[in-house]
Amino acid sequence: MLQTRAMSLANIVAENLLAARSQRKLSQQTVADKAKLSVSYISMLERGERTPPLETLEVLAKALAVPALELLQKRAAKPSPRRGKR
Repeated sequence: MLQTRAMSLANIVAENLLAARSQRKLSQQTVADKAKLSVSYISMLERGERTPPLETLEVLAKALAVPALELLQKRAAKPSPRRGKR
């Protein structure tokens, strides 16, 4: 059960990290430089292959200029687009 939660958290962080970086039009290299982390580590985080420690989340949040909590919160599901009316 604990492993499932950790994987879930890794996926939430991955989705939020990628979204925050993309919205700001930043490259992985830029985020890595600002956070003093490696590009490969940023990539692993964005793929959900690693769950960062809290200290790293704080550094990433500062590098992206977002509240750290934003990287941990599950995003609301977007409503699916409605296709043509019948």
